[in-house]
Amino acid sequence: MAALVLFGGGGDLAMRMLLPSLYFLEHDGLLPDGLKIIGAARSDESRDDYVAKVRQSVEGKARADEAWSDEAWTRLASRLDYLAVDATSAESLKPLKDKVGDGACTSFLAVSPSLYARIVTAMRAAGLAEPEDRVVLEKPVGRDLETFRAIDDAVADAFAEHQVFRIDHYLGKETVQNLIALRFGNTIFEPLWNNLSIDHVQITVGETVGVGDRWPYYDEYGALRDMLQNHMLQLLCLVAMEPPSDLDPDSVRNEKVKVLRSLRPITPEDAERVTVRGQYVAGTVEGEAVKGYDDERGEDSDTETFVAVRADIDNWRWAGVPFFMRTGKRLPEKRTEIVIQFKPVPHSIFDRGERGHIEANRLVIELQPEEDISLSVMNKKPGLDQRMQLQPIRMSLSWGQNDRDDRPPRRRIAYERLLLDALAGDSTLFVRRDEAEQAWKWVDEVSEAWQGAAFRPKEYAAGTWGPEEADLLLERTGREWNTGHG
Repeated sequence: MAALVLFGGGGDLAMRMLLPSLYFLEHDGLLPDGLKIIGAARSDESRDDYVAKVRQSVEGKARADEAWSDEAWTRLASRLDYLAVDATSAESLKPLKDKVGDGACTSFLAVSPSLYARIVTAMRAAGLAEPEDRVVLEKPVGRDLETFRAIDDAVADAFAEHQVFRIDHYLGKETVQNLIALRFGNTIFEPLWNNLSIDHVQITVGETVGVGDRWPYYDEYGALRDMLQNHMLQLLCLVAMEPPSDLDPDSVRNEKVKVLRSLRPITPEDAERVTVRGQYVAGTVEGEAVKGYDDERGEDSDTETFVAVRADIDNWRWAGVPFFMRTGKRLPEKRTEIVIQFKPVPHSIFDRGERGHIEANRLVIELQPEEDISLSVMNKKPGLDQRMQLQPIRMSLSWGQNDRDDRPPRRRIAYERLLLDALAGDSTLFVRRDEAEQAWKWVDEVSEAWQGAAFRPKEYAAGTWGPEEADLLLERTGREWNTGHG
C-alpha cells in the first residue's frame, strides 16, 4: 500500500494548499486506491484533533467551489493519519516508517528548506529513502548556487535523482501547461515563434501584498531569489525552449536547460542598463494606506522588493529578442502574465491616419488573477463607411469560448496536478538538478553584478508599478510594459 507523508503536515502550506488539493482529488476520484496520507509535525496532538483541523481547512475552500461532499470527505478522512515527530531525528522517524509500512512512500517536505539536509539524512537512516520511495522539495532550495549544492548533495546521498521532485507550483497551473500545447500542438504558432516574427517578451508577476512579518525570510532572499530565480525563469524557459522530441520528462527538461545555458551573463557594467532594483515605501494599495518595507521591518534595509531585468538569450531562435521580467510587492494589482509581442506588419496599406492605427499582434497568457490566453488581432470595424476602418479585437483562446452554454471545469489548485504526478513518478513538470543549478548560476551573476556596481534599491510608492527606472528599461528600447489585459 502506497503512502504520502506530509512533513510539516500542520503548517501553512499543508493546510492552505496541499490538503485542500488532496480533498479535491479525492472528490474527483483521482487519488490512487489504498493511498495512506500521514501528517507528520512537531505538534503533539491526536489523530482525531488533526483530522478535525484538516476538515476545518478543507471545507471552506470546497464549499466556495461548490465541491463539498460529505462522502468525499469521509473517504479522505479514512486515509488520514497523524504522527508527532522530530523529522531531523532518525530515531523519531522509526514509528513513521512503521505507519508507512512496506509500500512505496512519497514524502513532501512542506518545511523550511534549511531543514531539508537534516531531514533527508534522518529519512535515509529510518528506512524512508528506499529505491521505490520519492521525496518532493518545495523551491527555492538554498539562497544561491553554493547553498543549493550543499542541500542537494545531502538529498543526493539519500535519494537518486529520479526519486527527487523539486516542485515549482507555477508549473502546475493549467494555463502554463496549455502554453506547451499551444506552441507544439498548432502549426500556426511555432513557425512564428522566433526572432523573425516576435519583437519582445514580457513576464510580469505583480503582488499587492507587502512582506509584513515575513521580513526575516525576505531579507535573506529578496525579490530576485524569491521570485525571479524560482518562478519567472521557469516561465521564460517554457516560452523560449526548442521543441522537445517528445513529452518524456528528460526530453522537456533538456530543452529548458539549454535555454538557461544560453542566457547572457549580466556584468557590473551592465547592471544599471539592464536591471532595476526597487523597495516600496509608504503608499496606497487598493484604497488602503500601507507602510513601507523599512517601516514594517523596523529599520533600514537594502533588500529589494521589486526587480526588473532584461534577459537576452544568445541562440539562433532568440538573438535580438529581449525578454523583460518584472516582479514586486505592493504593486497596484495582483497580476501574473506572459506577453508575446509580435513585430508590426512590414508595410501597411491601411495606415492613412483616418483608417485607424494598426497595432502589432499580441499574445497574452494570463495566470493570475484569472487564467486565460488571448490573441489581439486587427479587424475591420462593422459598418458601410467606404473608408475601411480598422480596430484591434481580443480573441480568447481559453476553454469554453466555443461552448458558452457549458460550465468550464473547476479551476484547480496547481498542487493537484503536481501531487498526482509525484505519486505517479512523472517528473515532467518538476525541476531537475542541473536545471536548478543553471538558474542559480545566472541569478548569482545578477546579484554579484549589483554588489560590484554598489547598486542599491530605488524607492517606489506602494500602489505603483515600481521605480520609474522600470519604465525606462523598456522606453530606452522604444517599447513599453503591457498596461492592460490583452
